[in-house]
Amino acid sequence: MGKRLKYNYYDPDFKATAVALSQLPGVLAVHVAEALDIHPVMLYRWKKQLRDGVIVADKKNITIDPELQAELKRLRKLERDHNLLKQEHELLKKTIQYSLEQKAKHSSS
Repeated sequence: MGKRLKYNYYDPDFKATAVALSQLPGVLAVHVAEALDIHPVMLYRWKKQLRDGVIVADKKNITIDPELQAELKRLRKLERDHNLLKQEHELLKKTIQYSLEQKAKHSSS
């Protein structure tokens, strides 16, 4: 595997905005990283650097797009709903399997 020739450069305002997005209630950092097409570890590193004062950004320039904020919240809700449906589906499959096993036990007697 060769060495990467070109690296992306992100300015401090972009980093601070990404961190601010990841701190919204109900929004996961992984989803923000995915939406911004960056690796989640990079976002966690930026959070630490912002806390430690390594990244200094002008708070006035940090703007969070309301559409992106709404989309991230919607994605989080959809994922919660999807996980709930998957759990319900697994439970129904187990119930059906158990019912079939009980039916087979009683019919073979």
